[in-house]
Amino acid sequence: MEILAYIFAAAIGISLGLIGAGGSILTVPVLVYLAHVEPVLATAYSLFVVGSTALVGGIQNSFKKLVDFKTAFIFGVPSILAVYVTRAFVMPWIPSEIAVGNLFSVSKGVGLLLIFAVLMVVTSISMIRGNGRNKELENIENPPKNHHFGLVLLEGIGVGTLTGLVGAGGGFLIIPALVLLAGLEMKLAVGTSLFIIAMKSLIGFTGDIQTGMPINWTFLLIFTGFSVGGIFVGTWLSKFVDGHRLKKGFGWFVLVMGIYMIIKETMFR
Repeated sequence: MEILAYIFAAAIGISLGLIGAGGSILTVPVLVYLAHVEPVLATAYSLFVVGSTALVGGIQNSFKKLVDFKTAFIFGVPSILAVYVTRAFVMPWIPSEIAVGNLFSVSKGVGLLLIFAVLMVVTSISMIRGNGRNKELENIENPPKNHHFGLVLLEGIGVGTLTGLVGAGGGFLIIPALVLLAGLEMKLAVGTSLFIIAMKSLIGFTGDIQTGMPINWTFLLIFTGFSVGGIFVGTWLSKFVDGHRLKKGFGWFVLVMGIYMIIKETMFR
Protein backbone atom coordinates (compact mmCIF):
# COMPACT_ATOMS: atom_id res chain seq x y z
CA MET A 1 0.00 0.00 0.00
CA GLU A 2 2.95 2.32 0.62
CA ILE A 3 4.01 1.95 -3.04
CA LEU A 4 0.47 2.87 -4.06
CA ALA A 5 0.73 5.94 -1.82
CA TYR A 6 3.88 7.02 -3.68
CA ILE A 7 2.08 6.59 -7.01
CA PHE A 8 -0.76 8.79 -5.78
CA ALA A 9 1.78 11.32 -4.47
CA ALA A 10 3.07 11.64 -8.04
CA ALA A 11 -0.53 11.95 -9.26
CA ILE A 12 -1.10 14.80 -6.79
CA GLY A 13 1.92 16.63 -8.19
CA ILE A 14 0.78 16.00 -11.77
CA SER A 15 -2.68 17.36 -10.97
CA LEU A 16 -1.11 20.50 -9.47
CA GLY A 17 0.95 20.99 -12.61
CA LEU A 18 -2.10 20.50 -14.81
CA ILE A 19 -4.92 22.27 -12.98
CA GLY A 20 -3.20 24.45 -10.36
CA ALA A 21 -4.95 24.98 -7.01
CA GLY A 22 -7.00 22.11 -5.61
CA GLY A 23 -4.83 19.10 -6.37
CA SER A 24 -3.20 18.97 -2.95
CA ILE A 25 -6.59 18.43 -1.28
CA LEU A 26 -6.03 14.67 -1.75
CA THR A 27 -2.77 14.58 0.22
CA VAL A 28 -4.31 13.83 3.63
CA PRO A 29 -6.70 11.08 2.36
CA VAL A 30 -3.80 9.40 0.52
CA LEU A 31 -1.62 9.51 3.65
CA VAL A 32 -4.39 8.20 5.92
CA TYR A 33 -6.04 5.53 3.76
CA LEU A 34 -3.13 4.31 1.62
CA ALA A 35 -0.02 4.97 3.75
CA HIS A 36 -1.94 4.33 7.03
CA VAL A 37 -0.56 7.46 8.68
CA GLU A 38 -2.41 8.51 11.85
CA PRO A 39 -4.79 11.41 10.93
CA VAL A 40 -3.23 14.13 13.15
CA LEU A 41 0.26 13.19 11.91
CA ALA A 42 -1.07 13.12 8.33
CA THR A 43 -2.09 16.78 8.59
CA ALA A 44 1.48 17.59 9.62
CA TYR A 45 2.96 15.56 6.76
CA SER A 46 0.55 17.28 4.38
CA LEU A 47 1.90 20.69 5.37
CA PHE A 48 5.41 19.62 4.37
CA VAL A 49 4.32 17.92 1.13
CA VAL A 50 2.00 20.74 0.04
CA GLY A 51 4.50 23.42 1.06
CA SER A 52 7.41 21.82 -0.78
CA THR A 53 5.37 21.18 -3.93
CA ALA A 54 3.91 24.71 -3.89
CA LEU A 55 7.41 26.17 -3.44
CA VAL A 56 8.57 24.47 -6.64
CA GLY A 57 5.52 25.79 -8.48
CA GLY A 58 6.06 29.26 -7.00
CA ILE A 59 9.69 29.34 -8.15
CA GLN A 60 8.60 28.29 -11.63
CA ASN A 61 6.12 31.18 -11.70
CA SER A 62 8.65 33.66 -10.32
CA PHE A 63 10.90 33.01 -13.32
CA LYS A 64 7.91 33.92 -15.49
CA LYS A 65 7.42 37.12 -13.40
CA LEU A 66 4.04 35.86 -12.23
CA VAL A 67 4.53 36.46 -8.48
CA ASP A 68 3.66 39.67 -6.60
CA PHE A 69 6.02 39.40 -3.62
CA LYS A 70 4.59 42.48 -1.85
CA THR A 71 1.09 40.99 -1.78
CA ALA A 72 2.51 37.57 -0.88
CA PHE A 73 4.17 39.17 2.15
CA ILE A 74 1.03 41.08 3.23
CA PHE A 75 -1.19 38.00 2.92
CA GLY A 76 1.50 35.55 3.96
CA VAL A 77 2.69 37.00 7.28
CA PRO A 78 -0.64 36.76 9.17
CA SER A 79 -1.32 33.43 7.49
CA ILE A 80 2.08 32.08 8.58
CA LEU A 81 1.53 33.25 12.16
CA ALA A 82 -1.95 31.68 12.22
CA VAL A 83 -0.67 28.33 10.91
CA TYR A 84 2.26 28.27 13.33
CA VAL A 85 0.12 29.14 16.37
CA THR A 86 -2.49 26.55 15.36
CA ARG A 87 0.08 23.76 14.93
CA ALA A 88 2.32 24.61 17.90
CA PHE A 89 -0.33 25.56 20.48
CA VAL A 90 -3.94 24.94 19.39
CA MET A 91 -3.52 21.37 18.05
CA PRO A 92 -1.82 20.05 21.23
CA TRP A 93 -4.57 21.75 23.27
CA ILE A 94 -7.41 19.93 21.44
CA PRO A 95 -8.42 16.91 23.58
CA SER A 96 -7.95 13.39 22.23
CA GLU A 97 -11.71 12.84 22.57
CA ILE A 98 -14.10 15.56 21.43
CA ALA A 99 -17.62 15.44 22.89
CA VAL A 100 -20.61 17.43 21.63
CA GLY A 101 -22.83 17.56 24.71
CA ASN A 102 -24.40 14.17 25.32
CA LEU A 103 -25.11 13.64 21.63
CA PHE A 104 -21.89 12.01 20.43
CA SER A 105 -18.14 12.04 20.78
CA VAL A 106 -15.33 11.50 18.27
CA SER A 107 -11.60 11.11 18.55
CA LYS A 108 -9.38 14.04 17.63
CA GLY A 109 -8.21 12.27 14.47
CA VAL A 110 -11.71 11.46 13.28
CA GLY A 111 -12.84 15.02 14.00
CA LEU A 112 -10.03 16.42 11.84
CA LEU A 113 -10.86 13.96 9.04
CA LEU A 114 -14.50 15.05 9.11
CA ILE A 115 -13.51 18.72 8.91
CA PHE A 116 -11.18 17.83 6.06
CA ALA A 117 -13.92 15.88 4.26
CA VAL A 118 -16.26 18.89 4.47
CA LEU A 119 -13.45 21.05 3.09
CA MET A 120 -13.04 18.57 0.22
CA VAL A 121 -16.74 18.85 -0.61
CA VAL A 122 -16.56 22.67 -0.60
CA THR A 123 -13.39 22.61 -2.71
CA SER A 124 -14.89 20.17 -5.19
CA ILE A 125 -17.95 22.38 -5.68
CA SER A 126 -15.63 25.32 -6.30
CA MET A 127 -13.73 23.25 -8.90
CA ILE A 128 -16.87 21.91 -10.59
CA ARG A 129 -18.37 25.40 -10.87
CA GLY A 130 -14.97 27.04 -11.28
CA ASN A 131 -14.77 27.36 -15.07
CA GLY A 132 -17.34 30.11 -15.23
CA ARG A 133 -16.09 31.74 -12.05
CA ASN A 134 -12.48 31.70 -13.28
CA LYS A 135 -13.57 33.34 -16.51
CA GLU A 136 -15.33 36.05 -14.50
CA LEU A 137 -12.15 36.66 -12.48
CA GLU A 138 -9.99 36.64 -15.60
CA ASN A 139 -12.32 39.11 -17.31
CA ILE A 140 -11.94 41.77 -14.62
CA GLU A 141 -10.37 44.42 -16.83
CA ASN A 142 -9.87 47.03 -14.12
CA PRO A 143 -8.89 45.43 -10.82
CA PRO A 144 -9.81 47.58 -7.81
CA LYS A 145 -7.33 50.44 -7.40
CA ASN A 146 -7.93 50.74 -3.66
CA HIS A 147 -6.58 47.42 -2.44
CA HIS A 148 -8.49 46.12 0.57
CA PHE A 149 -5.36 45.04 2.42
CA GLY A 150 -7.23 44.99 5.74
CA LEU A 151 -9.52 42.29 4.37
CA VAL A 152 -6.51 40.54 2.84
CA LEU A 153 -4.94 40.40 6.32
CA LEU A 154 -8.14 38.98 7.84
CA GLU A 155 -8.49 36.33 5.15
CA GLY A 156 -4.82 35.47 5.61
CA ILE A 157 -5.51 34.73 9.29
CA GLY A 158 -8.62 32.69 8.43
CA VAL A 159 -6.94 30.62 5.73
CA GLY A 160 -3.87 30.13 7.93
CA THR A 161 -5.99 28.79 10.79
CA LEU A 162 -7.79 26.40 8.43
CA THR A 163 -4.47 25.22 7.01
CA GLY A 164 -3.14 24.67 10.51
CA LEU A 165 -6.11 22.50 11.44
CA VAL A 166 -6.35 20.22 8.40
CA GLY A 167 -3.08 20.64 6.50
CA ALA A 168 -4.65 21.89 3.24
CA GLY A 169 -3.17 24.68 1.15
CA GLY A 170 -6.40 26.64 0.66
CA GLY A 171 -5.55 27.89 -2.82
CA PHE A 172 -9.23 27.90 -3.80
CA LEU A 173 -9.78 30.57 -1.11
CA ILE A 174 -6.56 32.52 -1.64
CA ILE A 175 -6.80 33.08 -5.41
CA PRO A 176 -10.22 34.84 -5.41
CA ALA A 177 -9.06 37.00 -2.48
CA LEU A 178 -5.94 38.08 -4.38
CA VAL A 179 -8.00 38.97 -7.46
CA LEU A 180 -10.94 40.68 -5.78
CA LEU A 181 -9.30 42.19 -2.69
CA ALA A 182 -5.68 42.76 -3.77
CA GLY A 183 -6.45 43.62 -7.39
CA LEU A 184 -4.11 41.06 -8.99
CA GLU A 185 -4.64 39.63 -12.45
CA MET A 186 -5.62 35.95 -12.49
CA LYS A 187 -2.26 34.50 -13.62
CA LEU A 188 -0.41 36.70 -11.14
CA ALA A 189 -2.80 35.61 -8.38
CA VAL A 190 -2.15 31.91 -9.11
CA GLY A 191 1.63 32.32 -8.95
CA THR A 192 1.45 34.49 -5.83
CA SER A 193 -0.86 32.01 -4.09
CA LEU A 194 1.71 29.23 -4.55
CA PHE A 195 4.33 31.25 -2.67
CA ILE A 196 1.84 32.04 0.10
CA ILE A 197 0.92 28.35 0.41
CA ALA A 198 4.60 27.36 0.48
CA MET A 199 5.51 29.88 3.20
CA LYS A 200 2.64 29.16 5.54
CA SER A 201 2.73 25.39 5.12
CA LEU A 202 6.48 24.94 5.63
CA ILE A 203 6.73 27.34 8.57
CA GLY A 204 3.56 25.86 10.06
CA PHE A 205 5.25 22.44 9.86
CA THR A 206 7.99 23.74 12.17
CA GLY A 207 5.28 24.03 14.84
CA ASP A 208 4.82 20.25 14.63
CA ILE A 209 8.57 19.70 14.95
CA GLN A 210 8.54 21.97 18.02
CA THR A 211 5.83 19.89 19.70
CA GLY A 212 7.89 16.72 19.19
CA MET A 213 5.62 15.04 16.65
CA PRO A 214 7.21 11.73 15.51
CA ILE A 215 8.25 12.42 11.91
CA ASN A 216 9.28 9.51 9.68
CA TRP A 217 11.64 11.57 7.54
CA THR A 218 12.53 8.75 5.14
CA PHE A 219 8.91 8.15 4.16
CA LEU A 220 8.05 11.86 4.16
CA LEU A 221 10.95 12.87 1.91
CA ILE A 222 10.28 10.03 -0.57
CA PHE A 223 6.56 10.88 -0.67
CA THR A 224 7.37 14.58 -1.16
CA GLY A 225 9.91 13.72 -3.87
CA PHE A 226 7.24 11.88 -5.88
CA SER A 227 4.85 14.82 -5.48
CA VAL A 228 7.47 17.40 -6.52
CA GLY A 229 8.50 15.24 -9.47
CA GLY A 230 4.86 15.00 -10.48
CA ILE A 231 4.47 18.77 -10.75
CA PHE A 232 7.21 18.86 -13.41
CA VAL A 233 5.41 16.12 -15.35
CA GLY A 234 2.10 17.97 -14.96
CA THR A 235 3.64 21.24 -16.16
CA TRP A 236 4.99 19.43 -19.24
CA LEU A 237 1.63 17.73 -19.91
CA SER A 238 -0.15 21.09 -19.63
CA LYS A 239 1.38 21.99 -23.01
CA PHE A 240 -0.73 19.25 -24.61
CA VAL A 241 -3.75 18.92 -22.30
CA ASP A 242 -6.29 21.60 -21.37
CA GLY A 243 -6.17 21.73 -17.58
CA HIS A 244 -9.46 23.68 -17.34
CA ARG A 245 -11.34 20.75 -18.91
CA LEU A 246 -9.76 18.30 -16.50
CA LYS A 247 -10.55 20.47 -13.48
CA LYS A 248 -14.29 19.76 -13.50
CA GLY A 249 -13.74 15.99 -13.74
CA PHE A 250 -11.17 16.14 -10.95
CA GLY A 251 -13.65 18.15 -8.90
CA TRP A 252 -16.23 15.35 -9.19
CA PHE A 253 -13.58 12.86 -8.03
CA VAL A 254 -12.76 15.01 -4.99
CA LEU A 255 -16.50 15.32 -4.22
CA VAL A 256 -16.94 11.53 -4.25
CA MET A 257 -13.86 11.11 -2.04
CA GLY A 258 -15.14 13.72 0.43
CA ILE A 259 -18.55 12.04 0.71
CA TYR A 260 -16.85 8.64 1.08
CA MET A 261 -14.74 9.96 3.96
CA ILE A 262 -17.80 11.41 5.75
CA ILE A 263 -19.70 8.11 5.42
CA LYS A 264 -16.72 5.98 6.43
CA GLU A 265 -15.79 8.04 9.48
CA THR A 266 -19.38 8.37 10.77
CA MET A 267 -21.06 5.06 9.87
CA PHE A 268 -18.41 2.40 9.35
CA ARG A 269 -15.87 2.87 12.14
